[in-house]
Amino acid sequence: MSPRSKRQTGESEYLTPRQIEILTLIRDVRRSCGYSPTLQEIADELGVSKITVFEHVDALLRKRMLTRRSNKARSLHLTGSARLPDERPTVMPLVGRIAAGCPIEAIETPDTLDLEEVFTSRYPVRALTVTGDSMIEEHIRDGDVVVYEERSNARNGDTVVALIAGEEATLKKFYKEKNRIRLQPANKDYRPIYTRNVEIIGVAIGVMRRY
Repeated sequence: MSPRSKRQTGESEYLTPRQIEILTLIRDVRRSCGYSPTLQEIADELGVSKITVFEHVDALLRKRMLTRRSNKARSLHLTGSARLPDERPTVMPLVGRIAAGCPIEAIETPDTLDLEEVFTSRYPVRALTVTGDSMIEEHIRDGDVVVYEERSNARNGDTVVALIAGEEATLKKFYKEKNRIRLQPANKDYRPIYTRNVEIIGVAIGVMRRY
């Protein structure tokens, strides 16, 4: 790849916070009005000068994040290369609250729910599909996806991803006893696992279920 190609690739991948704001505003106005805002309207909305907006729009055109038809007003349009943070696959609309007990008045408070933020951690975050029903009393069912922090230290009562004797992986409650580790199922039909040879792979921080 030539130096010019490398520069263009890197340039197209990097967006400043202000450029993301401009792209988002153009997208939202086009969705609601069917046409793009003018540079002055963008400047007024963001509280910056028209010259500042012009410079950012020019950069976005070079980065191939925007297109514009010559000599035509309100023709700014996002290209297929423009990927905004609120359009990531992990982001979904959060539209309000719903009662699971006594009915409440429907309240819509539009927002977004970002799974990457919900399951944020200072440790690497991983996910595993659950097989079996040994944890149903912890509301973890067969077919659920358990989200866990990848770490080797656990406290009593944590739900852990454990490797027994270096071979068998299991999801259980962790308890450190005097001379052994107890891996406790959350199902009365299952017996605890007692072991001295266990490796903690991670600690569960959430569960996802698809109906």
